[in-house]
Amino acid sequence: MEDFLKAIANYGFPIVVAAYLLVRVEGKLEKLTLAIANLAQVVAELQGRTTPAPSP
Repeated sequence: MEDFLKAIANYGFPIVVAAYLLVRVEGKLEKLTLAIANLAQVVAELQGRTTPAPSP
């Protein structure tokens, strides 16, 4: 906590807040990237399983 307060004093509040938010968002973006890749794989698998309806 002391290091955090020193950083605020040295670099300014906006810079410290921006850095904190970037670190938090980075982890969430990584999770979203993995979820999208997984979703694409599941959709591709489901498309391969479905059979087209017979035409009349």
